[in-house]
Amino acid sequence: MERMALDFDGKVAVLKFNHPEVLNAIGGQMLEDFVEAFEQVKDPANGARALLLTGVGRAFSAGANLQERGRNERRRAGDGLRGGYHPLLLGLRDLEMPIVTAVNGVAAGVGMSFALVGDIVCAQKGAYFLQAFARIGLVPDGGSTFMLPRLIGWGRAMELSLLAERLPAEQAHQWGMVNRLFEDNDALLEGATAIARKLADGPRSLAFIRQAYWSTWHNSYEQQLDLEARLQNQAGATADFQEGVQAFLEKREAKFGGK
Repeated sequence: MERMALDFDGKVAVLKFNHPEVLNAIGGQMLEDFVEAFEQVKDPANGARALLLTGVGRAFSAGANLQERGRNERRRAGDGLRGGYHPLLLGLRDLEMPIVTAVNGVAAGVGMSFALVGDIVCAQKGAYFLQAFARIGLVPDGGSTFMLPRLIGWGRAMELSLLAERLPAEQAHQWGMVNRLFEDNDALLEGATAIARKLADGPRSLAFIRQAYWSTWHNSYEQQLDLEARLQNQAGATADFQEGVQAFLEKREAKFGGK
């Protein structure tokens, strides 16, 4: 893979956008490499139980690489979303392990969408987010019009999208869009990795928790109650539940196996 870097740090899959010369802007090759890497992340043989997504260099991702696209391609940008980005974003949503994103610089356009797909979003204080679409005459994509109103409210989402102004990481943290803030990139990677390792050591039910929270955005209250009951049945049938109860009774830390 040329444009994505993948390493396995124990039970943590560390996936990085890897085209720092263009601030990790996403083009066709990067999308192909992302798909290839994502298949390895999901492969049980590799033993990953948490995913850490970040960028190489001084950027998370500056969004779509417009230099790789001609005028005709830009006119059919929506088709590219359906064929390229949507399967990845849906795959990340449905991934049966927690996701931590570490925003180490600019996260703009669809790069911001990938940053926000994290269950735990970490950022260094000098990073910023940008809904850049209005600057080039396009509309927000990558699911940002779904995520942003739910994360930060209607007014703030509209402001970011219509004015296309930078949102500093510290302000994003105040708004609740970022979970953890770090002084610099070294501290960011260390802190985000520690979170990912903790999640990787967690029970099988973390996947069910992800499913429950993603579902709550479109379920009715009654539907959500029913889903909780069904997921609780699944969680209660796991070896991790048995281990958790036994550890509680023995007053020790549980050792979950993700099964």
